[in-house]
Amino acid sequence: MIHQDSTALGMVTERHSTPNGGRASPKRLRIKTDQGSNGSMNGPLYMQTPKTVLVRRLKRKDEGAWKQISRWFVENQVSFSLNLISLLFLTHASIPKARDHTVKFFSLSYYNPENGKYGTGFDDFYLIAFCIVLFTGLRAGCMEYVLAPYAKWRGLSRRKDVTRFSEQAWLVIYDSTFWSLGMYIYAMSPYFLDMKELWTNWPAREIGGLMKAYMLLQWSFWIQQVIVINIEDRRKDFIQMLTHHFITICLICASYCYHHTRVGNLILVIMDVVDILLPLAKCLKYLGHSVLCDYAFGTFMVTWFFTRHIIYNLVVYSVYRDTPVIIGSVCYMGRNENLRLVDTPDSPLIYLEPFHNTLGIVCYNQFVNWCFLSALISLQILTIGWFVLIVKVAIKVVKGNGAEDNRSDDEGEGQEDFQYEEAEPLEEEVGVEAIDLQAWERRLGVKRQAASTGVTLPSHSDRKELLGRIGCEKQVD
Repeated sequence: MIHQDSTALGMVTERHSTPNGGRASPKRLRIKTDQGSNGSMNGPLYMQTPKTVLVRRLKRKDEGAWKQISRWFVENQVSFSLNLISLLFLTHASIPKARDHTVKFFSLSYYNPENGKYGTGFDDFYLIAFCIVLFTGLRAGCMEYVLAPYAKWRGLSRRKDVTRFSEQAWLVIYDSTFWSLGMYIYAMSPYFLDMKELWTNWPAREIGGLMKAYMLLQWSFWIQQVIVINIEDRRKDFIQMLTHHFITICLICASYCYHHTRVGNLILVIMDVVDILLPLAKCLKYLGHSVLCDYAFGTFMVTWFFTRHIIYNLVVYSVYRDTPVIIGSVCYMGRNENLRLVDTPDSPLIYLEPFHNTLGIVCYNQFVNWCFLSALISLQILTIGWFVLIVKVAIKVVKGNGAEDNRSDDEGEGQEDFQYEEAEPLEEEVGVEAIDLQAWERRLGVKRQAASTGVTLPSHSDRKELLGRIGCEKQVD
């Protein structure tokens, strides 16, 4: 413990008489530091010699271009998104010749006026790109101007807690909105509570506008989530989350391009309901509602198991059992109103055609079936791993320790890389008359306080800062 007296840190000056009665030249001024019995400062963190102090400092790694771009993007998400969207609408309004292209960014493409439905195609990526920018701006703006101020108003003061609360509250808002929309589509559909109807009338190459918008918005959101986890601080489960996002994006893309939007809608509904409850439990925890948090977490755990390990696996089993019977092994070509059966081509590249040619050949057979099953089973394995962590948290709740999510609430803590550097000299031997106390204050960043002893000492708070500068910082009584 560092005490607040001159033995810890001070400036001592003495004047002695010479043997002949004259006045001696002033003794040297020293900044004295308290040392442990091992002769080092603050134990093993420092190594000191009479002339040199080596201070252990955190190594600063050189930041690459991507890191700098990421930091800039994180700090300017709202303005970047707003400027891009404003530029798009300004271009659309002021340049008539560009409207055939700009309109694709904020409207559904491939409309068929004869039946009021929409086809699919490459132009859908214009809307996806627009929605990625839109979600980026909405997320950052909502977190910065709505959720973070609310968190501070509710008493959260630590920057980390405010950030975490804002992130989780945004997920509650998004997933609540799109789960409700997806549930509405599912409840109004012919495949509501009927697994076999997921596969009838395949391939439906034109779908309703609401279903098309729902699928494209969900696709955009998950791409934006990949961007988010790569530009913001990485969490402990970064690899698992990145894998989950990529599998989800691939499943949405494949279900949309292969005209399996029905099963895509059902799986998204299954997933989104869980993604409401877990962020909600976290928000309650940050706001100090521990009991409500535990109830929300218990509801989340039961819902997770029922939706992601029972209903989800029933869907996977239907893919395995029903699709070979209802769809069979067939290939189609043409528009929705004039589909015709064609022979299965020999080239394996034919399976990529639905991703770039929506009027070309689309096939369903055992190979395609197992591609879907592989992605669905991989996602299930990942959720099983997470469920193991959920069970561990549930055990803590039963023991009275409270609910806490172990998946991604804290950043990963790797080992810090330190190096030893030679600090500036801790003692300067100069004549007292030559001391420039103002320069000393400017160099160390402290201010003098008058003392009755005539010795100038930093204040309590300044002392801590000074100790930190010279490598002696400890908790001060």
